[in-house]
Amino acid sequence: MRRFTSILTVLIGIFPLTFGVRFLLDGDGAATGYGVTAAAGAYFAIKGIRDIALGLNVLTLFALGHRRATGIVLAVTSIVPFVDAAIVLTHGGSLLTALFVHVLTALVLVFDAVLLLRERRATAEIPTAQPATASH
Repeated sequence: MRRFTSILTVLIGIFPLTFGVRFLLDGDGAATGYGVTAAAGAYFAIKGIRDIALGLNVLTLFALGHRRATGIVLAVTSIVPFVDAAIVLTHGGSLLTALFVHVLTALVLVFDAVLLLRERRATAEIPTAQPATASH
């Protein structure tokens, strides 16, 4: 299960990077994939850099071996796609996009966070103190 969790976490970190780059390079196409029509150019840069930063946060913590911290960040970050779904629904987007792009993403983040947080910590064996014996 640890290998599966590792692969899932790396993918979760990489996906927002690709979304972010797409928003920076092809804002109109990315906005359509997000589930809304584009209205302002600044939105693309904001959305793009947000996604890149989120992905880099996950990948950095994970690469440094902080699996528990990565799980916490994923759990907290899951609010973003949940709110994205609400944005899509309140700005003329489709229910299918809200559910199958954003809510599904949020659920995958929560799932991976739970897997990471439930892992047993690999702890180095700490020698226990031996009772002192009197030697004469």
